[in-house]
Amino acid sequence: MLGEKSVRMSIETVRGLHALAERRRRHYVELYRSERWRRYFTEEAFLLRMRDVIQNAETWTKILERMAAPRGEAKAA
Repeated sequence: MLGEKSVRMSIETVRGLHALAERRRRHYVELYRSERWRRYFTEEAFLLRMRDVIQNAETWTKILERMAAPRGEAKAA
């Protein structure tokens, strides 16, 4: 039986992954605004990927906020 494993990361690692996710989100927003996405994706594929990119960035933001919060606040969330 497979269980969820808890992975501990340093705050520096989480900050780096958050920055990478935000940079990727900005890249996709720029692809959208410039309409260059049409060269590489169908509309459906781009929208699916864009949704994943946004969710990924939001997830890393939440993780970073939880790690940066004082201990008492982190457990309440």
